[in-house]
Amino acid sequence: MDSVFNDLYEKYHQDVFQFLFYMVRSREQAEDLMQEVYIRVLKSYQHFEGKSSEKTWLFSIARNVAIDSFRKEKGWKQRILEKFDWSTQQVKDEYPIPEEITLQREEIQLMYKGLDNCTVDQKMVIIMRYIQELSISETAEALGWTESKVKTTQHRALKILKKNMEDLLGKEEYTNEKVRVER
Repeated sequence: MDSVFNDLYEKYHQDVFQFLFYMVRSREQAEDLMQEVYIRVLKSYQHFEGKSSEKTWLFSIARNVAIDSFRKEKGWKQRILEKFDWSTQQVKDEYPIPEEITLQREEIQLMYKGLDNCTVDQKMVIIMRYIQELSISETAEALGWTESKVKTTQHRALKILKKNMEDLLGKEEYTNEKVRVER
């Protein structure tokens, strides 16, 4: 079991931690939830039948741990909506030039701000599909949904995200123009 656990840890720890961090927006809470994920993994690994990949199984456990954590807190729906401060996202490109880094950070921050008006389910799908790069079938397995539900949720989330980003971009341009005029 030690070697299996170590393999799971080495392969997926960063991805699962990142998912939990995006969900709770607190490093300390994400670390606590990671411990709970690994406790559940140790307790239930003998029941893992291999019907899904280990990665989707871990994400499913992480999702349930995060939801359990939200349920324990008063007003968890509002809290999760307030928890998403996406400005801390790191750019993944290995060799960007400084101008590209600036543009990417602005675009990423804009995208994350745009997620604020998405539902919890929509955020989970966007995080799993585009940040964690899970396939539709892996996302469906991790969430315990049908592939159709994942596609529908993703479609709606992207539509809302696009509108929110356009609105935010318009507000930023207006704010920047107003600052120039006032000077």
